[in-house]
Amino acid sequence: MSRNILMMIADDLGRMAGCYGEPAIATPNIDRLAGQGTRFDMAFTSTASCSASRSVIYTGLHTHQNGQYGLHHDHHHFMTFHHVETAPALLNARGYLTGIVGKVHVGPPETYPWAVREESGTRDIAWVAAQARAFLDAARNAEKPFFLTVGFVDPHRDMTRSGFGNGDFEDDPNERVFSPAEVSVPPFLSDLPEVRLELAEYYRSVHRLDRGVGLLLDALEEAGHADDTLVVFLSDNGAPFLNSKTTLYDAGVHLPLIMRKPGARAGLGNPNLVSFVDILPTLLDWAGAAQAKGTRPGRSLLTILEDESLHDDWQIVFGSHTFHEITNYWPTRFARTPRYKYHRNVAWQLDFPFSGDLYGSLSWEGMRNADPAMIGKRTVRDYVRRPPEELYDLDADPFEVDNLAGHPDHRETLERLRAATEDWQRATDDPWLYRDGVSVRAVRHHLDAGLRLPARFDFDCDDPGSR
Repeated sequence: MSRNILMMIADDLGRMAGCYGEPAIATPNIDRLAGQGTRFDMAFTSTASCSASRSVIYTGLHTHQNGQYGLHHDHHHFMTFHHVETAPALLNARGYLTGIVGKVHVGPPETYPWAVREESGTRDIAWVAAQARAFLDAARNAEKPFFLTVGFVDPHRDMTRSGFGNGDFEDDPNERVFSPAEVSVPPFLSDLPEVRLELAEYYRSVHRLDRGVGLLLDALEEAGHADDTLVVFLSDNGAPFLNSKTTLYDAGVHLPLIMRKPGARAGLGNPNLVSFVDILPTLLDWAGAAQAKGTRPGRSLLTILEDESLHDDWQIVFGSHTFHEITNYWPTRFARTPRYKYHRNVAWQLDFPFSGDLYGSLSWEGMRNADPAMIGKRTVRDYVRRPPEELYDLDADPFEVDNLAGHPDHRETLERLRAATEDWQRATDDPWLYRDGVSVRAVRHHLDAGLRLPARFDFDCDDPGSR
């Protein structure tokens, strides 16, 4: 049996699907896939930024390891290091026909050498499905197993202030139009007319994405590959609204991940904390390619795919964000357990930056001009001005509003997660592990010669001494 792979990546979907508890959006095809496979309920990307998250998926490395620190397109021009091994390169070497249709958004091309590259910014799901069918035909003619990635553009924002590409499909009878009254405003946003207007347009884009998923699953089945293909569905980051996309709050990084493995039990909800760094090891495991120990931080999810119990060694994940746009420098790291979330904000003295699309949105205009000015349950001040560390009890505070980092009752938890985060930073050679306002990695060659780094995070101008 061939061991084929179909991976579908939604753009800015977050967990806005019926199988993840979203009550108002119709996503029957995504829900159908979840019913046929395993729905990971605690899956996390490393960073809530499109290019960066995709690089994590394709390399099995966090962005501070693979070099894709932010967006690839336009003047941002962040790129993955040339020496990094990627999914298309590794599976090319295994004799697979590799291909990508739709959004690519990582580079350089020589580091991501898909054999078939049908890159497009279209939201035309019929075109996407046609390209996928042509690829499946090419794999059959070449008598090769295949690895096909489909990068949907939906439900990303368009270039307008409140749009999601829906204007191009006014004559499509399959489009579903939602009214602002129909939407369910998530708690990370404020219930305002501008927010409801944008959510209604967003829902329509999500519904189109779902129809695209259905077309691809139908194409796979018609090609005779439903029973020999590992199907993976996920989103690169959270929904394109404040408090979500570009932040490491759960709305930005707690995401859908659905896998359908031939012959596996169906309709499972997996509670283990898994990371997008685990995806490439999973693909390699399915393809029969061994991963050298220590090559990547992730593990194959096939080992727990059919489990519905929480394992002791799958109870913490980490994340790494440094840039979105080139002007959005705000390095931060997180550790997430089933109950607690720890954030280490390296450049906390800077205001948290707005990405261009979110700053220009009508939803932000509505929230900033409300009285009081709130973003969901968070004040605008708390959103923009953040402390060096944040700690949240997610059982009591799932939207990460009440920072417990300075609370004496939570000191032990803070210190434990701080230490775990720093151990992970050292293990992944993170340049943004800072002491005394300087990168430890940048000066480590001086440590054996007697350089002493004070234990504090930031440099203290009033007490600059190192002894």
